[in-house]
Amino acid sequence: MSYSEKTRAMYQGVLQGLMDAGLLKQERYIHSPQAADIEVEFPSGSSLKKVINMCANNYLGLSSHPEVIKAAHAGLDSRGYGMSSVRFICGTQDIHRELEHIVTKFLGTEDTILFPSCMDANAGVFEAILTKDDVMISDRLVHASLIDGIRLCSAMQDTFKHSDMAHLEQKLAMHQDRRLRLVITDGVFSMDGDTAKLDEMVALCRKYDAMLLVDESHASGFIGKTGRGTHEKYGVVGEIDVITTTFGKALGGATGGCVSGRKELVDMCRQKARPYLFSNSIAPVIVEGVLKVFEILNASTERRDKLEWNAAYWRKGLQEAGFVLKEGDTPIVPVMLFNAKLAQDFSRLLYEEGVYAVGFFFPVVPQGQARLRTQLSAGHDKHHLDKALGAFVKAGQKLDILGKSRQEIIDRFGM
Repeated sequence: MSYSEKTRAMYQGVLQGLMDAGLLKQERYIHSPQAADIEVEFPSGSSLKKVINMCANNYLGLSSHPEVIKAAHAGLDSRGYGMSSVRFICGTQDIHRELEHIVTKFLGTEDTILFPSCMDANAGVFEAILTKDDVMISDRLVHASLIDGIRLCSAMQDTFKHSDMAHLEQKLAMHQDRRLRLVITDGVFSMDGDTAKLDEMVALCRKYDAMLLVDESHASGFIGKTGRGTHEKYGVVGEIDVITTTFGKALGGATGGCVSGRKELVDMCRQKARPYLFSNSIAPVIVEGVLKVFEILNASTERRDKLEWNAAYWRKGLQEAGFVLKEGDTPIVPVMLFNAKLAQDFSRLLYEEGVYAVGFFFPVVPQGQARLRTQLSAGHDKHHLDKALGAFVKAGQKLDILGKSRQEIIDRFGM
């Protein structure tokens, strides 16, 4: 056979090496809807355990909201299960365009185009709007999907140091000979929880005649006074040329994404973006669910406000307990552990205490930057957070890391 025992042994060796280094990622099986409380089974086949979920992207607690579920059911009954086609052939229903209009109004842009996911949006947008005569200048910590989209584009690639505006200005000045310059950033950086300095970036792009693309996947629905996103937080609504975002996190938690921004750029995606042209449309059941999500968000900021309180309370509790945290003011609160095995061990101890938080390590984050990325939700109540804080403190005491500095943790456990 073509798949020889020698080849099999090679891959088995690689996987065993990952396991020995504490880097092997294992999926857990959730037997309940996504919520603050979930039932989890480990791959070993252990019995189900009810735990508090502290690592979901379910920021607004809408993944299992009864009104969203009801709207999805109605969409399934009235519009069918799927479109069986791409948009430009026979895959467009009126509700697809309705959602595009609603997203455009919510984000404060000129037009919007839907994609099967934000991964697809990021894979398609660069190739659609740029050529080899242009340059892409990205923050060095942008999301993997942006990196993959950049790799698919023929334009020149360059980067600037994370959130370093002086370095970005140097790069913009350096590339004035290019036909177009596109600056690329996350709005909220998903691993660290900090936000891009969009007001300064807009000013630099204006000064150097550049466009600005922002991935708002970890911002849409809850960052900013009314949840419009990072551009609202920094007072630059209407000044971002391209926004990509997802419906798979705060905006319902299912799937789907979009490119939203200048009308001409959206039209270019409609004509040339390969994931749009060659992938099925978002299923009607998803569209109807997301339409209900926006109805909920436009009616009140109650969920966004509760999420903000939860995030501040959680961060304060961890700081007072003596954990090393990444600075920030978003619902992403990384607890820094620096060592991959330590992150795995910490996660296991939390699970024993009824708290679910997954360890992140290389290659998901840089070598020596292992962490538990905790994420808050409007679905959490204070009793969830208090129990989770107690579990974190107990695990921290057992591993003797409370009150220890970064260097002290590294000296003991290594990187």
